[in-house]
Amino acid sequence: QVQLVESGGDLVQPGGSLRLSCATSGLTFNSYTMSWYRQAPGKERELVAGISTNGGTTNYADSVKGRFTISRDNTKHTVYLQMNSLKPEDTAVYYCHADHTIVVNMDYWGKGTLVTVSS
Repeated sequence: QVQLVESGGDLVQPGGSLRLSCATSGLTFNSYTMSWYRQAPGKERELVAGISTNGGTTNYADSVKGRFTISRDNTKHTVYLQMNSLKPEDTAVYYCHADHTIVVNMDYWGKGTLVTVSS
């Protein structure tokens, strides 16, 4: 049974930092591209950041470049999102996504963790 469990969401003041974690189980972690998405109230889910299987390639939404950093630990089967200089517009539920690099339509989602940026 595949599980993706996000943690680390919290209420933080503007300018603050948070580190999200996504612990996975039941899948061959290093065969999956990992990504973080977010969905703000009343908006569509959007890609925040992605990372390749070996961590050598990352990509970011323009809105978070220079503030967020995605990383992964293949020995712990975990992906992280370090979020700095948080803004109120970063408020959203953040979801972890695993996408198999070879098998089409083999992907999984976590249930999300809420990040609220407010003073």
